[in-house]
Amino acid sequence: MRLGRVVGRVWSSAKTDQFEGVKLLLIQPVDAQGAAAGRSLVAVDAVGAGAGETVYWCRGREASYAMFPSEVGTDAAVVGIVDSVTTTGSG
Repeated sequence: MRLGRVVGRVWSSAKTDQFEGVKLLLIQPVDAQGAAAGRSLVAVDAVGAGAGETVYWCRGREASYAMFPSEVGTDAAVVGIVDSVTTTGSG
């Protein structure tokens, strides 16, 4: 899993049936300190995250499991909302 920040929402009027009622978020990957770390991407929202929230997300085939039992063909899913991040040491 990776950290990210919700920077927007994606709306689509033309989509496959499997995405009906599925909330799509624009997320910016971030590091443990909250600094941008990579390009923004679209992810399905499995937890009801909102704008500005720090989230954790997964990518790849496992991302579709977050929407179970629905079958949603996705490669990125927000699966949790972060309350805090604590790091230890330099790594």
